[in-house]
Amino acid sequence: MTTGSDYAARKAFFDRVLTVYGRKPVLEALLDPALSIHALHIADSNRDGGVMAEILREANRRGISPRYHARAELARISRNGRQDQGVAADIHCPAFRRLEDYLGSLPPSPAQRLLALDGITNPQNLGMIIRSAAAGNIDGIVLARRGNAALGPLVIKASAGTVYRAPLLACEDLSTALKACKTAGFSVCSLRADARESLFSYRPQAHCVYVLGNETDGVSAATDALADVALAIPMRNGVESLNVAVTASLIAFAGCFETGYLDR
Repeated sequence: MTTGSDYAARKAFFDRVLTVYGRKPVLEALLDPALSIHALHIADSNRDGGVMAEILREANRRGISPRYHARAELARISRNGRQDQGVAADIHCPAFRRLEDYLGSLPPSPAQRLLALDGITNPQNLGMIIRSAAAGNIDGIVLARRGNAALGPLVIKASAGTVYRAPLLACEDLSTALKACKTAGFSVCSLRADARESLFSYRPQAHCVYVLGNETDGVSAATDALADVALAIPMRNGVESLNVAVTASLIAFAGCFETGYLDR
């Protein structure tokens, strides 16, 4: 019989699991000794040659027994039957959390810096944003399941594999997530080209969440309405905007020298 505590522990574990599909991404994950592979799923219709043979050989070396499935079942596991190539792997990512769990155990200090993504649909941009945030002074990346690119092979490749170690905070939709952040004491900052205050002069007094908008349209009107302040990046020579991934890098490292973050 499953107890409430058993269910909670199981749910917390699977909140930190990312399912990766495709033969090359799965093989690369198996070859990374730092990654914990919870399960390897293979369609029973696969042939054993080529990359699949390498996957099976590496799984055997790591003591992982593949779980074989009918093709339709494998597609349900990968959630991308057209591109999964008959293989998927469940990878445990210890830094993944639900936003509600993060806010429920929010430390009073130091002040937290979050990056929230509002409609980042280009997988390469999403991957590069995750990489910069993981490297810089960002405590969590608020990633809504609706409106952003899925964490597929292109995102993983663009992140150079850092997606597995990044502090991703999952939520269903961004508006609800930002309202929860505000209730928890966060100020919300939207990045806008027409804002009067500079990102580099802004000094939040407490927890802060910076919102990056869609590559074409920027921060949505619904999200902008929740913002406490709008920030811009000063530019010269008639340049109107930067790539959203570059903007994420500037946010991730803004204030690092003043706070001593880079000396940790």
